[in-house]
Amino acid sequence: MSGGRLHLPLLLAAATVVLALAHSAQIRDRAEAALGRGMPPREAALARGFVLGEDKEVDARTTEDFRRAGLAHLLAVSGQNVALLALLAMPLLAALGMPLRTRLLWVLGLIAVYVPLAGAGPSIQRAGIMGGLSVLATLSGRRASRLYGLAFAAVVLLALEPGIAADVGWQLSFAAVLGILLLAAPLRRAILARIGKHGWRRALADGAAMTIAATLATAPLIVFHFEELSTTTLAANLLALPAVAPAMWLGMVAAAAGQVPGAPVGLLNALDAPLLAYIAQVATWCGRPSWASLHVHLGLGSLAASYVVLAGAAMGVQRLARHRQLRRLRSRHGADRPISHPMRGFSARRRRVLALAAGLAALGLALAPLVSGGDAAGPPPGLRVSVLDVGQGDAILLQPRGAPAVLVDGGPPGDGIAAELRGAGVERLGAAIVTHDQADHAGGVRDLLGTMPIERIYFGVLRHSTLAQVHAAGIATARLARGGELRDGRLRLDVLWPPDELLAGPHRGEDPNRLAIVALARWRGFSMLLTADAEAETTPLDPGAVDVLKVAHHGSDDAGLGALLDRTRPRLAAISVGAGNPFGHPTPGTLATLAAHGVPVLRTDLDGTVTIDVSRAGFRVETAG
Repeated sequence: MSGGRLHLPLLLAAATVVLALAHSAQIRDRAEAALGRGMPPREAALARGFVLGEDKEVDARTTEDFRRAGLAHLLAVSGQNVALLALLAMPLLAALGMPLRTRLLWVLGLIAVYVPLAGAGPSIQRAGIMGGLSVLATLSGRRASRLYGLAFAAVVLLALEPGIAADVGWQLSFAAVLGILLLAAPLRRAILARIGKHGWRRALADGAAMTIAATLATAPLIVFHFEELSTTTLAANLLALPAVAPAMWLGMVAAAAGQVPGAPVGLLNALDAPLLAYIAQVATWCGRPSWASLHVHLGLGSLAASYVVLAGAAMGVQRLARHRQLRRLRSRHGADRPISHPMRGFSARRRRVLALAAGLAALGLALAPLVSGGDAAGPPPGLRVSVLDVGQGDAILLQPRGAPAVLVDGGPPGDGIAAELRGAGVERLGAAIVTHDQADHAGGVRDLLGTMPIERIYFGVLRHSTLAQVHAAGIATARLARGGELRDGRLRLDVLWPPDELLAGPHRGEDPNRLAIVALARWRGFSMLLTADAEAETTPLDPGAVDVLKVAHHGSDDAGLGALLDRTRPRLAAISVGAGNPFGHPTPGTLATLAAHGVPVLRTDLDGTVTIDVSRAGFRVETAG
């Protein structure tokens, strides 16, 4: 195509991108509304998660099923979305009579629009840059290596936002792409050799090869970060495979159609809903069994060894495939006829070495924070727990490295919880837990509504007025009861109290402290018991030994405290309490019981905010007082 003929489509595509970016917020709002039209609530929430990465309305049980089944990546936009977008757009643009170069320009524009539309998270940024580089390479007529593109994407993103490399999603995204680039092709050839190369078998081999490659490449990182190995992830992804692409495509078309008033979005969603329901059912089948997830510990050395073995296996499989190809050529053409060996020639060998080096450099850039400890500005490697000084109330901030912060209660209203969080470097919360709906615990969380992004609020019992405020702010909610858990990176919160039957009964006249959520926070070998206002004398707990105890109800009298200390044997106790409070907290009896058990005590009225930094080597404590 000549430069003059390309000029007009280029200008039109550029103008479309500029207009779309200028109105991306409105486009996203219309897309969210369209994806919820005419579908059951669960399927509507999944559609928004699949297409826009907006998973806050997905209920906690479904999210847990997807995580345990190894399907959680479907709820976060990534390179898969960009690839499917390009695959969907190319034939549609070709049907409009556009030549190849014009189609590629439009695909480049669509990628530029989709990245901010999908939230511009680390994985979609990487996918957008990779997709853009691939399109530009095609436009220039050069056959660029995708591994070089991956390494270049890492450099660009790190230059734009150095701290992004500490994000677990970033690391998993890079590992998945690298695994697909290195392993998918030989796996595809091996699958085709066994099932045949015609019709639907080729599409099945493509999907299965990419699924297996991504699963193998990310498994060591998942075990390293989350100390958990899904035993069903491969089966779950293969079972879901036939429905994933159609569900994504229908969702994308519905989101696009939602920009046009009167478009038949309901028909598209009616076709999409059964596919989404099937994927959710696969998550249930593969996520609910007790054996679906195994607890496995993997150190940094073992992580490196895992990738060395994986890289060696990939190179061995590729070399074996080339030798088999050579034998087939020799048998076909005769043993005496000279055949060019696929590995012969310095330049070809050098290209392979450089490509592998580029891929390993990309993985090294993604995993560098695991070695260096990340940037000094954020929380230290591991976990930071801050018992915030919010006066006569509770507010505990949990900041696991590479994952969103979690706030357990927010203290009393008007006590500046937002400023406390920003002072700790928190601009958004992955979750806020309201242990019970009393002002000294829930008031600060209510203050955060509309002032700080919160992905989800968890609770046991909330007043209707509080729930209405939360929903009016557009924040998803989920109920927690004994036996539930919340995971955030390597941080795990196990809910020990209250039981379902207590939450289900009438609450009028019930002591709200007895309904308070009690959780055990775990990070590797560290554990902290978060008791809210649930005194041990009315709340039967036996969590085993813990490192830190947050003393219940600001240190009020508790006849069961001594027995709880005997069972938990904490190395430190923290009391969240206001200076000069009228309740006499902490009481002399509680302090005497702690002293008799030899437990050191830190309290916010005397010591200010208590900060506990947890690493592999243990934990250290700092106070602001």
